[in-house]
Amino acid sequence: MNTSLTSAARLFTAGLRALLVLTVVTGIVYPLVVTGIAQGLFPGKANGSEIEADGKVVGSSLIGQSYNLPLKKGQETPEPDLKWFQGRPANGLGTNTVNTQYELILSGATNRSADNPELLQWVKDAKAAVVKDNSVPGHPVRPEDVPADAVTSSGSGLDPDISPEYAGLQARRVAERNGLPVARIRTLVDEHTTLRTLGFIGEPRVNVLELNIALKDLVAPAAGH
Repeated sequence: MNTSLTSAARLFTAGLRALLVLTVVTGIVYPLVVTGIAQGLFPGKANGSEIEADGKVVGSSLIGQSYNLPLKKGQETPEPDLKWFQGRPANGLGTNTVNTQYELILSGATNRSADNPELLQWVKDAKAAVVKDNSVPGHPVRPEDVPADAVTSSGSGLDPDISPEYAGLQARRVAERNGLPVARIRTLVDEHTTLRTLGFIGEPRVNVLELNIALKDLVAPAAGH
C-alpha cells in the first residue's frame, strides 16, 4: 500500500513538474521569443500593418474601409463619398445576418453560386452604380469597361485592394470632384500600384486606403491656393 502511494506521489510530482516547465516554456518563453523576433525583424507587420496619417493610425493595409457620406435622416444605406477612390462593393456584395463588409464580426463571402439570381441582380445593380458614379461630362463609362472587382467582393469581404483598372476608371471622377488634373490623378494611381509579388504571384493591385491618403495630401495644397 505504501509502495503504491509512493509511486503515485512520485508520478504526480513528475507530472506537476512537467506541467510547470511546459507552461513556462510554451506559455511564456516561446511567445516572448517569437514576439521579440517579430518586433525586431518586421515590427510593422507584427503590429497589424498599421497605416498612419497626420500622426495617428487610420487603418490597416490588410483591411479595407468604406468611404461614405454621413447618413441622412431616414436613410439606411449610406451613399459613397465620390471625392474619394472607392473600394470593392459595400457590404461585400453579400450582406447576411452575421457578416457585413468591414465590420469585423467574421470574414466571408456570399456563398451564392455564380448563377444565383440574387447575386446576378447585385452584380447588375453594382455595375449600373459604377457606370453612373464614374461617368463625367464628355467621358461616359461603358458597362463593358467595368472590371470584375468593381462589382464583386473578395472571398473574405475585407479586401483592401482594387485593380489598377478599377482605380483608373475612377480617375476622372476623382479629379473632377477635387478640382485636379486627370493626368495627376492617373500618375497618383500609377505611383500606388503594386506589381505581382516576385513577378508572378497574384495580380497588380492598388491599396485604396494608401491611395486616398496620398490623394488627401495632394488636395490639401491645392485647396490652400
